[in-house]
Amino acid sequence: MIRPSVNPGPVADEAPTAPAITDYDRQYLIVYIMLLDAVRDGIDRDSIAREVLQIDPVAEAGRAVRAFETHLARARWMTTHGYRHLLNDSSPARPE
Repeated sequence: MIRPSVNPGPVADEAPTAPAITDYDRQYLIVYIMLLDAVRDGIDRDSIAREVLQIDPVAEAGRAVRAFETHLARARWMTTHGYRHLLNDSSPARPE
């Protein structure tokens, strides 16, 4: 299993949509959590894109919106479905 990183780097243009948890999900788990916290706290989308997703919302407006929306959807999916895969994941941890 890939371990989550405290700073996994810039996100992909779009989050995964697989019906099961992916290595990307595992690696970017902290990003999902930070994203959910930021939305809950009412932080604006541009600030979230810049600080959490590491995308310049001015220079890459379309990418920032797409990444924000798909990663937020995936983060929400993790809270309702994906976490079950984490709980049942018995594979040994792989180094990053």
